[in-house]
Amino acid sequence: MTENLSVDRVFSDIEENYKEITARIAEAAIKSGRQPTDIRFMAVTKTVQPMFIDHALSLGIGLVGENKVQELLGKLEMFDRCGAEKHLIGHLQTNKVAKILPHVSMIQSVDSYKLAAAIDKAAEKLGRQAEILLEVNIGDEESKTGFPLDGFEEEVCKIAALPHVKVRGLLTIPPFCEKTEDSRRFFCKARKLSVDIRDKKIDNIDMHILSMGMSSDYAEAILEGSTLVRIGTALFGSRRY
Repeated sequence: MTENLSVDRVFSDIEENYKEITARIAEAAIKSGRQPTDIRFMAVTKTVQPMFIDHALSLGIGLVGENKVQELLGKLEMFDRCGAEKHLIGHLQTNKVAKILPHVSMIQSVDSYKLAAAIDKAAEKLGRQAEILLEVNIGDEESKTGFPLDGFEEEVCKIAALPHVKVRGLLTIPPFCEKTEDSRRFFCKARKLSVDIRDKKIDNIDMHILSMGMSSDYAEAILEGSTLVRIGTALFGSRRY
């Protein structure tokens, strides 16, 4: 009985969290001059038990993001049953590309030409074009993955020549800021970079997606132009490792 009460409480918390998040997304979208439907809500399901993911998806969330290949593969049956669109958002090793590519519609965390080339090769074998985002290290932090800003345009042009990948935009994670509003300058910087790349009209490159903003700063990210927010803790509660 106690366990059931605990599960029911988590279900209830997820429902309340979902309402609050969607309301804040809508408010930020309108303030940024857009509609709430212009912003995609991704549920980040890292370490979350399947029954809680299933409940969140039943509320209307149609997009999930996983950080690790093995964890995503372990949840495939549940994701597919719910009809969820699946993205990989964590660091990906080149030797795992072939294993994950058939099961995701997008890899958001492409942080090197080498990885993009491995995805291109795997996509060719599948007879398809793989959609990717380029991860940018917007704060030039040594501890983070992602393309450095210096030389980024050259890397974009190299990736654009790969025939079996399609660059759909950028992903970024700003440096940690004590005040969430301080992160806005990094989000603004990413938005400007996205616009600059878009305006160059490079073949095989579009900048329709700007994936930025997580549980602590998604509203600020939307105000600066995010089109996709990646939310885990704010939806599911603290991670249970």
